[in-house]
Amino acid sequence: MFIDQVKMEVHGGKGGDGIVAYRRELKVEMGGPFGGSGGKGGSVIFVGDEGLSTLLDLKYMKVLKANPGEKGKNKGMYGANAENTYVHVPLGTTIYDDDTNLVIADITRPGEEAVIALGGRGGRGNMAFATGINKCPDFCEKGEPGQVRYIRCELKVLADCGLVGFPSVGKSTLLSRVSAAKPKIADYHFTTLVPQLGMVQVPDGRSFVMADLPGLIEGAHQGAGLGLEFLRHIERCRVIVHVIDMAAVEGRDPYNDYLVINKELESYKMNLSKRPQIVVANKMDLPGAKENLARFEEQAKVKVIPISAYNMTNLDELKYKISDLLAETKPFSLFEEDEISPSVTYEFKKDEPVFTVEKDSDGVYNVKGDKLYRIFQMTNFENESSVNRFARQLRSFGVDDELRKLGIKNGDTVRVFDFEFEFVE
Repeated sequence: MFIDQVKMEVHGGKGGDGIVAYRRELKVEMGGPFGGSGGKGGSVIFVGDEGLSTLLDLKYMKVLKANPGEKGKNKGMYGANAENTYVHVPLGTTIYDDDTNLVIADITRPGEEAVIALGGRGGRGNMAFATGINKCPDFCEKGEPGQVRYIRCELKVLADCGLVGFPSVGKSTLLSRVSAAKPKIADYHFTTLVPQLGMVQVPDGRSFVMADLPGLIEGAHQGAGLGLEFLRHIERCRVIVHVIDMAAVEGRDPYNDYLVINKELESYKMNLSKRPQIVVANKMDLPGAKENLARFEEQAKVKVIPISAYNMTNLDELKYKISDLLAETKPFSLFEEDEISPSVTYEFKKDEPVFTVEKDSDGVYNVKGDKLYRIFQMTNFENESSVNRFARQLRSFGVDDELRKLGIKNGDTVRVFDFEFEFVE
């Protein structure tokens, strides 16, 4: 089964919790804190695998969670870091953040790796909090939760040139004649339901990969027929081979076919009409094809390569033309700068506020903030010392001062995410 688009939820592994422990040994008085820190959680990493050709393995993998880090140990020992979770995907897979529609990674090389969801760092044990003033802390940190992302994976086949055109113009027959590929060939529309790839050998020793794509019809860029599902596979092609039924077997006008398909390419998001295009007049062995070709060349004003895929006529000229054009055409960028997601990092940006404070309609002062939420998740609210430390952190960030500016009074309720307390001067 050919699957070229899947959605899934990925979770980086949670960091291991730190622990509270103390040194107790014979003849060692006041041993002090001895709790170690937790290990780092595993990350979810996608890897390019040239042995795969479909995203079928991911179709039923709705949620993927990496392994958590190990808890800290006694005697100041760190917990073990979790192993990363590797997911193998076909070459040509693009991973999008489904919430922002930004590109996280575009995997095109064998063995290429992309970190999709980072694991959280391990929480610090009480040994890490010992200072000259607080020589024996009785609290620790919880492990940091891993990154959670909702992603969309799209497979866009890796081909040098792509065959486009109306259904039943002979694209599959052409691919079968110039390569060892065996696409399905029949006398009805949409015989090709999935992209077919073939390696084409040129007589002079050169070679390239050709893709036979499902037939396009008018409105393909808006989802008509199979166009919207498979137009994405043309995005990586450096050269487009436009195949036209010059014998007009189905009664359509070849020139009108040419205009309709080019309009669909132009309307697609990647503006495919700007890519080099070779116009191929197929079925030249049938009656009326020569007269139609003469009329087409006069109307379209483009150079046409006449062939008969069925009789294997003039195929070498087409191979040479495609190879020459590929040699002088550089790969096209698939994404604009504003479509690429910034690198995943836990570093704080200087211009990003740590928190925001809003007064809700029920009179509760609501404190929020992405940076603050990370600290909140790593605080053990069952431990009084940890809660006091969290309160000191809020004060150091300026939360108390901001609350006073908003007119808070003694006894008013403050909500920090799902933790509520009364404000006391």
